[in-house]
Amino acid sequence: MLALSLIITGILLRFAPHAPNFTPVAAIALFSGAYLNKKQALIVPLILMVISDLFIGMHNVVIFTWGGFALVTLLGLFLKKHKNIFGLTVTSLASAVIFYLVSNFGVWLMGWYPKTLKGLIDCYVMGLPFIRNFTLATVFYAFSFFGIYETIAYFVKGKKLARVLS
Repeated sequence: MLALSLIITGILLRFAPHAPNFTPVAAIALFSGAYLNKKQALIVPLILMVISDLFIGMHNVVIFTWGGFALVTLLGLFLKKHKNIFGLTVTSLASAVIFYLVSNFGVWLMGWYPKTLKGLIDCYVMGLPFIRNFTLATVFYAFSFFGIYETIAYFVKGKKLARVLS
């Protein structure tokens, strides 16, 4: 139930009007890693991206964007054992950096820039404006998802409704 809710929420928020790169996908990947089993955790962001990218548009860098979110999910697996404000802050920020490095490397490798050191540097420099909103979105959504989940879990603990959270 939780996995399906995350997929639907992620798809809807990717289609909702938003500032450029202000989407919850990295936060959902992080959250999935922290709260779902490993198999579900890795599948949730992938399904979310595949379905929404089919409508938004496919491109030759999707393997890197999807791979970047898979790496973020692995950070969530680490966060599973370090769920606190410091751990969430560090992994949220690290998620944005990892995604930036992987996705921009993909842009360069797929030929959007010359395959030279200068082309790689140019690619990363040109990607800098995109990382701000992505980082803000990741931190915002991560704290929102984790906060809402933990608040609900606190109030339904020991009740029949608690199984909905798994």
